[in-house]
Amino acid sequence: MTELAKATVAARLPPELLGVRARWLVTGGAGFIGSHLVETLLSAGQEVVTLDNFATGRRRNLDLVRASVGEDNWARHRLIEADIRELAVCVGACEGVRYVLHQAALGSVPRSIADPLLSHAANVNGTLNMLVAARDAKVRRFVFASSSSVYGDHPALPKVEDVIGRQLSPYAVTKYVAELYASVFARSYGLQSVGLRYFNVFGARQDPAGPYAAVIPRWVKAMLAGEPVQIFGDGETSRDFCYVKNVVQMNLLAALSESPDAVNRVYNVAVHHRTSLNMLFGMLRDLMGVEAEAEYHDFRPGDVRHSLADVGLAQDLLGYEPTHDLEQGLREALPWYLTEYGEAGRDA
Repeated sequence: MTELAKATVAARLPPELLGVRARWLVTGGAGFIGSHLVETLLSAGQEVVTLDNFATGRRRNLDLVRASVGEDNWARHRLIEADIRELAVCVGACEGVRYVLHQAALGSVPRSIADPLLSHAANVNGTLNMLVAARDAKVRRFVFASSSSVYGDHPALPKVEDVIGRQLSPYAVTKYVAELYASVFARSYGLQSVGLRYFNVFGARQDPAGPYAAVIPRWVKAMLAGEPVQIFGDGETSRDFCYVKNVVQMNLLAALSESPDAVNRVYNVAVHHRTSLNMLFGMLRDLMGVEAEAEYHDFRPGDVRHSLADVGLAQDLLGYEPTHDLEQGLREALPWYLTEYGEAGRDA
């Protein structure tokens, strides 16, 4: 099997990618999810432009990608260090691009509550700039990261794409506005787009530092350091945790689908399995083989109580099949976490 075929099988790419030679733009390509997309595309022989201002992205993520794909593949990568809040930057980045994978954003519900203006500027204004630039460059497909937070206070489980409630945070509003803008650009300008509502993505390269870090890397680092794990609420809050390789698969399926019925929609990206924070804590403790304690704190404002995705639409229209459930993803990601945050990597 060739290296290209191995990369394709490993990432569960659609077979059409074997015949694709295109320029892709990955905004936020130095970030957690973005760097996995850049790595997969370069490994599959594509030309990739990364646009990142390194507000939350990390140069080390791109260094890891370079080491993974090798110098020959890395030669097809170009980095633009700039901000999507500047329209001219977005226009220049889209030149000659066929597919845009728009991942750049300021994530985190708490961050958006602390600074709604900053979240709006990055997530709404930045996305609108990218849509304008993609329209003018006549890109074939605009795939963008949305969020499960769009569902807001709607109590029904599982979450179905066409039934949402009232958003509970400025972050959730910014993601919903991005979906509305993409829909309008499809109707007004014919720009093909696909929105992906991510459900609690985790995996290697996810930053455990800072007050807005995702729960899994933050907890792993605390356990390795012998510190108590902080749980907000009673621990019965539940999430549909989704390993990053499932997200890579969905981005590429969304970009490359030839079905007219599959575009200009939003899709859930998850595994259709709900896990409570208490269950996650026990699973991590068992997989890592460590003694750990939990500290319970007040619920955080803006947090959704329960989250579970229906992924039937993505399965029916895009052929999506998750390759990793929570435990499989944790087993695959843990060696990276241990290297990064264990004794060997703690001082790196």
